[in-house]
Amino acid sequence: MEPDLFTAAAEERQEKDPAASPLAVRMRPRTLDEVVGQQHLLKPGSPLRRLVGESGGGPAGPSSVILWGPPGTGKTTLAYVVSKATNKRFVELSAITAGVKEVRAVIDGARRATGGFGKETVLFLDEIHRFSKAQQDSLLPAVENRWVTLIAATTENPYFSVISPLLSRSLLLTLEPLTDDDVRGLLRRALADERGLKGAVTLPEDTEAHLLRIAGGDARRALTALEAAAGAALDKGEREIGLTTLEETVDRAAVKYDRDGDQHYDVASALIKSIRGSDVDAALHYLARMIEAGEDPRFIARRLMISASEDIGLADPNALPIAVAAAQAVAMIGFPEAALTLSHATIALALAPKSNAATTAIGAAMEDVRKGLAGPVPPHLRDGHYKGAAKLGHAQGYVYPHDLPEGIATQQYAPDALKGREYYTPTRHGAEARYADAVEWTRKHLGRKQS
Repeated sequence: MEPDLFTAAAEERQEKDPAASPLAVRMRPRTLDEVVGQQHLLKPGSPLRRLVGESGGGPAGPSSVILWGPPGTGKTTLAYVVSKATNKRFVELSAITAGVKEVRAVIDGARRATGGFGKETVLFLDEIHRFSKAQQDSLLPAVENRWVTLIAATTENPYFSVISPLLSRSLLLTLEPLTDDDVRGLLRRALADERGLKGAVTLPEDTEAHLLRIAGGDARRALTALEAAAGAALDKGEREIGLTTLEETVDRAAVKYDRDGDQHYDVASALIKSIRGSDVDAALHYLARMIEAGEDPRFIARRLMISASEDIGLADPNALPIAVAAAQAVAMIGFPEAALTLSHATIALALAPKSNAATTAIGAAMEDVRKGLAGPVPPHLRDGHYKGAAKLGHAQGYVYPHDLPEGIATQQYAPDALKGREYYTPTRHGAEARYADAVEWTRKHLGRKQS
């Protein structure tokens, strides 16, 4: 890394007084083996291990990489480990403050270092999605000719935020959100480690659980909250970080909710039943409890998709597309913005007209199948496309509905054992009234007696 005078002074101060640095900085891993999570990226021979010189270079040297993942998953940490472990020249830029001029200066310096001293350069570019197309273009010659090995970090989908030529010249490495176990291990290390809190305070189980909920898989957020709460506890003369102290410090009340226990299912059940009962306010309350407790937004979105078919169905045909769109959006954006999308879908579903006709219809049909009510497919409905089908009588006598003025043919579709069986009983709620009329009309034209 090539710091300026101010950066050098800051680093010198941190070396003399490590406590001057934030806990999250002090606890940064020094080697790849100390990195928490992301084990899928740290296997022997992986691009990151090649970057720190654990395998050869030459014509099979390490590729430039783009690190994509949500905040707090270790993008900057991985770059920091590379900077400390590698024997290469390491330069760091942020797309927030740097521009083409700074990039070109780094590239010129890299070419001089390679030509004059044979020393390779690793360029870490944070927030690359903030670079314009022209700014990203300025990186292409250096990456293509390997004047620099680029490590670029982004929280945005690189397929939308990084130009294709740069993507094609780099390896895209996706970082996954840290699990609670990952963050728990990091917190316990910070409590005991000499670089961290050195055992000055302890963290009871209930406080740790709430801290994990607050963190939401973000290591930096977890360590920042831990440091603040530890400072508050020590100021009070306490050696234990109580739940009240943590709540006061982070201004966020603990939600009585166990994602692996009964509360997980009780609150999820209450959400769905409130939507079914059209109580939009209660539904939003339970949604908020799940969000504040750190529930996986994908779990909530899955429950909403089920609700859209189970309790609304064709009474509002837009309910399922809304729920599916919400699930897709949640998967793309994550928290905290996903809370807005989940609220959108929850309100729409709670206020939609309700019908469980689709639910009872498939339930009744499946029950008959389980009872053995099936029978052979009527001959005129069987596949008649293969040679010899006609000799077997397959597809013979089939009437093509599109050839008829009304588009419906009076012929048998169900097996003999189920002739006249009716499963779908639509309500007159919302848009399903139209389907009720359609069912009545089609059954009459199919030659079925009305029930």
